[in-house]
Amino acid sequence: MGVSERFTTFLSNIRLTDAQKADGATKRESVCSALNWKYYSSTSGTNNSFYVGSWGKLTRIRPPRDVDVLFKLPNSVYERFQGKTGNKQSQLLQEVKNVLVSSFPKTDIRGDGPVVLVPFQSYAVELLPAFVLNSGQYWIPITASGGSYKTFDPDAEIKHINNSNGKTNNNTLDLVRMLKCWQAHCSVPLKSFYLELLAVKFLDQWEHAGKSKTYYDWMARDFFAWLVNQAWGTLYVPGTWESLSLRDTWKSKAQSAYERAAKATQNEADNLPYTAGEDWQKIFGTDIPLT
Repeated sequence: MGVSERFTTFLSNIRLTDAQKADGATKRESVCSALNWKYYSSTSGTNNSFYVGSWGKLTRIRPPRDVDVLFKLPNSVYERFQGKTGNKQSQLLQEVKNVLVSSFPKTDIRGDGPVVLVPFQSYAVELLPAFVLNSGQYWIPITASGGSYKTFDPDAEIKHINNSNGKTNNNTLDLVRMLKCWQAHCSVPLKSFYLELLAVKFLDQWEHAGKSKTYYDWMARDFFAWLVNQAWGTLYVPGTWESLSLRDTWKSKAQSAYERAAKATQNEADNLPYTAGEDWQKIFGTDIPLT
C-alpha cells in the first residue's frame, strides 16, 4: 500500500455517510421548526438558521459529533430582553430552552451558554441563538459574569477555511479531519476550532502545500514538528480577531505524534508499509489502514 492509497482510504473511512448527513439535517430541521413556530409563526425547518462549526466548514468526521446550528432571533426579542433586569442572556437561553422542551419533553435539553444542547440519540444539536448585527456579524449570548453579548462572525470563519482549502488543493480540509482523529484517539486537549486555525497557519508556510496525497505522510510529520513549536503562541479568530492562547497542555501529545509520524514516514520510504501502518494507527487510530 502506497502513501496516497493509505491516506485516501483513511479520509474515506472518516467521511460522514449520506445517511449520517441526512440524519443530522433531520435533527436540525426538527429543532429549527419548533423555534420558527415560536418566533416567526412558520413551520420551516431551515429558515432563519444555518450550520456553523464543523458542519458549516465541512470539517466534520465520523463517528458523528454535535451538529452546530445558528438560529437568528428577531430583533424584537432582543428589545424585549433588554427591558428585563438581571442576567438577560441567561434568561434568553432559558426561554429558548423552554420552547424546545415543549417540543421534545423526553429529551434532556440544557442551556450551556452560549448554546442550548439538544442531545438526541444519534446526534446532539448545539443550538446557538443569535441576533444579526448591521455589520453582518452576530451577537451571541454569554451567560458568565452577569451576562453579555459576544460578537461572532461565522461567515469569516468559513471563508478562512475555504480560502486556504482552495489554495492548497483540498489539503486544508483533509488535514483538519486527520487532526480531529488524532485529537479523539490520543485525547489531545486542543479544541477543534484551534486545530482548524492551526492547520491553515501551518499550510500557509509549508513548502509542499497544494501537492497530492502522496505527500500526506510528510504533511502529518511536518505539521506535528511545527506544532510543537507553537506552545504558548496566539491564534486570532477570523472576523473578530479575538486572541486565543494556545498554552502548552497538549505539547507532549504533539511531540509523541511527531516522533511516531517521523518513524512512519521513514518506514513508508523504506517500503515497510505494515510497520508504517502500525505507527500511523498510534496517532490516528484504526481508521487509517495497516495495509
